[in-house]
Amino acid sequence: MQFTMGSGEKRGTKPTTLVGQRVSLRPLARGDLVYLRKWLEDAEIRGLIGETSPMSKADSEKFLEKVRADTQRAWFMVVVRESNRVIGEAGLLRMDHAWHTTDISVIIWERDEWGKGYGTEAILLLLDYAFGHLKFHRAAIGVVGFNERALRFWADLGFKREGAQRDGYYYDGKYHDFILMSILEDEFRELHGGSSSYESNQSRRTEGRR
Repeated sequence: MQFTMGSGEKRGTKPTTLVGQRVSLRPLARGDLVYLRKWLEDAEIRGLIGETSPMSKADSEKFLEKVRADTQRAWFMVVVRESNRVIGEAGLLRMDHAWHTTDISVIIWERDEWGKGYGTEAILLLLDYAFGHLKFHRAAIGVVGFNERALRFWADLGFKREGAQRDGYYYDGKYHDFILMSILEDEFRELHGGSSSYESNQSRRTEGRR
């Protein structure tokens, strides 16, 4: 996989683009807010991921500014390379460089793109970036307890259950558990390989692309 970095970028800062075989991850831009507002109108998917309400135009602008200002977050749009179609979002959040840990997320919003492996490739790109470039040791995810599809997805990638926030999520008039899962760097390397160090990818760097 290839990391395409912006001009003047240094270790520990946010990349311009992460490029895989079939998908690329590029940073959230203002032009992407229309996608977020449209996607968050889907009440069923909102419920599956723990979002409680749609996103207004003002809310989306605030979210963009929050992402740009947050040094503990790197947020991307998932793009199918062949068609250049934007199909979802993914990112790292609550990045703690002192503890070498981060949370991770991916959401493929476009239903007709489900089951094609795009979410898996997006997460593998992010994990290789997190472990190889940012030097994290642990990546974690919280999953809504009744979202069986997501629980299988993360388990298939090698994430292990750590526990649950009992009745940590209130949805549709009921309380539900919130399942905590994580993967460690050595577990990721054993299952998926990936670059042993970020520097091995920098020879393929193209500066200034978005």
